[in-house]
Formats: sequence, structure tokens, C-alpha cells
Amino acid sequence: MTLVIMAAGMGSRFGGMKQLTPLTDEGEYIMDFTIYDAALAGFDQFVLIIKEENEELFEEKIGRRLRKNGIRIRYAYQKMELPEGFAVPAGRTKPFGTGHAIMSAGRIDDNFGVVNADDCYGRDAFFRLASFLKGARDDERAHYCMVGYQVKNTLSENGSVSRGVCLADEKGYLVRVEEHKKIERRADGVIINTFDDGSTCTLPEDTTVSMNCFGFTPSFTEHLEEMFLRFLEANRSDLSKCEFFLPSEVQELIDTGRADVKILETDAVWQGVTNREDSEIFRRFMREEKARGKYPRHLWRS
Repeated sequence: MTLVIMAAGMGSRFGGMKQLTPLTDEGEYIMDFTIYDAALAGFDQFVLIIKEENEELFEEKIGRRLRKNGIRIRYAYQKMELPEGFAVPAGRTKPFGTGHAIMSAGRIDDNFGVVNADDCYGRDAFFRLASFLKGARDDERAHYCMVGYQVKNTLSENGSVSRGVCLADEKGYLVRVEEHKKIERRADGVIINTFDDGSTCTLPEDTTVSMNCFGFTPSFTEHLEEMFLRFLEANRSDLSKCEFFLPSEVQELIDTGRADVKILETDAVWQGVTNREDSEIFRRFMREEKARGKYPRHLWRS
């Protein structure tokens, strides 16, 4: 099985490339824990979606070391290129979104998972993902999955976070994802989201949210190519800021009956660095995980 790791983001809120910022006492990166946990779960091929100009840096910091430890890894480039008939607007430097990032990996011939490079998903998430993908096969429709987290396990101590709140049917399949852009825990312990108009809603602690951890069969890449062309055509008049988001394209496949998405509930605790102030929290968390024996002191041989 393949795990695609989206690592071409610009890290605007963090203020730098958090994908390659050391975040443990031993100098490890978030991706180190993602790949370590995923390999234990049975993933044996890793595709890093990066900017082409950063390949040498990724190879120096990540690739060379992992290959020495028997990890199969390759790079794919999210380029500022569009199909014939479309042109990138002058001045646009931001990539065309997470859906476009997956397209950059090219055709993937086995079932595969997709995650962000700057999120630490917890080992249970990868075991659940792998268990589903080992038996996933398409029939009259495609069968995909998404790991669903309890919102209480995905919050930051240093400000609000953006999460996709998931609505499921009675069989546990995803119906839709509603973006909530400003989720935080108040001083009284209640979790709320503040909408753009200033209104708020309360979220129960076990509300299921998406962290962009999906599982797909090879058919997904074919669907993406077709949907991307329609996306470009719909935005032809102004391509300066629009983005081709992975959750939106998954939603379209659900709405049109071309795919279903099973929610795989996990009680794993997300760890990430949305803001630079989160770095020390991540460092402390991993120090404790290593002290408990969940991870070796050094994940990889140098």
C-alpha cells in the first residue's frame, strides 16, 4: 500500500516550512512519526508531494535517512502548471490546492492513503486506514474511507483551528463535511465555533471531524483528472485565487453517487503545529510518548 503525504504547503500561519522544522529533542520532524506509524501498519511505499525546488532539501533532511532504514520513498512535484488551454495567472505563487496535489502523484496502481505532512495522526489512524484499504475494491461505485477524529482530540492550546465537521448516515458513511474555520475551547471548557458573521455554535466533545486522512482505490486519480478540468473551466474567468480542494472533490463524488466514504472512527489524539507556539507542546508530547515506550528514543538509524 502507498501513503501519499502532501508536503508542498507554504506554512503561512507557522511562518516557515514546518514540514522540515525539527520538533523533538532528537531533531525529528512530524513526517518521521507519520512514516514510522504507517510503516508499522503495513504501508510500504511513500510518495511525498513537494515543490520541485525543495527536493534537495527534502532528500537531505528526510529521504536519505529513511532509505538507509529500508523505507521506499519517492517525490512528486506540485507544479504551477495547467493543462493545455489554461494559463496560470501572472503573480500567482500558491499551488492549486490539495486535490491538485494528489494529481501530482500521477497514476497510483494500488490502494492508497492521503495525509498532510504537518499533522501527526496517531498510530491507531494508520492501522484503521490500512485495515480498510487491504480489502477495498470498487464495484458499481468506488469505496473510499476517511479517518474521523473526535473534535476534543484535535484542538490547539494556542488559538483556534479549522476543521471539517462530518455528518454521517445510520451506517457510518459520510454524507457531507461542513467547514468550521474557528474552533476553540473556551475558558469554561466548552468547545465552540465562531462563524464569519460572528455567530457561534457549540460542538459536543465527540463531534466527528476530518483531518484530511483519506483512503482511496486507484479510481480516485481518474475522477480527479476529470473534475479538475471542470474546475478550471468553471473558474476560467479568474484563476488567481481559486483552489481545488480534496474534501470538495470527495463531496462531489458522494453527491453524484459515484463513491461512498466509510468513516473510520478513532480515539487517537492529533498533534500538530498550526501555530509556531504549538512547537513546544509537540516536543513535550513526543518526549512523553518515548518515555512510555511507544516510540524508540531515535526513530531511525542515522
